[in-house]
Amino acid sequence: MKLLLVEDNVELSHWIVNLLRAENFAVDCVPDGEAADSVLTTQRYDVVLLDMRLPRMSGKDVLARLRRRRDNVPVLMLTAHGSIDDKVDCFSAGADDYVVKPFDGRELVARIKALIRRQLSDKSGWLMCGDLQYISDTREFRHNDVPLNLRRREHAILETLMLRQGKTVSKTTLMDSVYGLDDEPSADAIDIYIHRLRKHLASSSAQIMTLRGLGYILRTKDAS
Repeated sequence: MKLLLVEDNVELSHWIVNLLRAENFAVDCVPDGEAADSVLTTQRYDVVLLDMRLPRMSGKDVLARLRRRRDNVPVLMLTAHGSIDDKVDCFSAGADDYVVKPFDGRELVARIKALIRRQLSDKSGWLMCGDLQYISDTREFRHNDVPLNLRRREHAILETLMLRQGKTVSKTTLMDSVYGLDDEPSADAIDIYIHRLRKHLASSSAQIMTLRGLGYILRTKDAS
């Protein structure tokens, strides 16, 4: 899962980025509204954390532009005030949820996971591909009730494939899921991560298939 944090408080943004990366999220961070608006026109994210009051363009205006582009990415607003007016402003602008500063890290993570869970076709928060299980609340993969020990980018790729299981996922989409704005994307590295994942899934009924020139697809071995 890849998140965008838009926050101008340097100390707070560092804390949030470290918190979310510890939870195995890929995180990009920008400090103002204009930078956020620019990034959101070219990058795809699973959740956006958007401060209400930003320099150069307000969070409300960033969100309004996002929704005018018919981009329905879940947005969690960060607001310094818990007034009714602020809450109404958040939802009127098209936000999906909000959290009031100062907030506990556990609450922030829980709200992000709740937004992700709402996007799943199975609202229970559990996804299955053969005997491979994905639990959205913990973002954990299990095979025969045993957790898969995956590295961060392996996890991000398998998560992207699981959430789109049965559908072809391009290499570009996989690169977007693991590389942030400050990274140097590598198509060759994606092949290495896929190779490692196939080893992890060797005894599973779930498999990653290559569709030459198109990308990859996760499906059960007995699927036609």
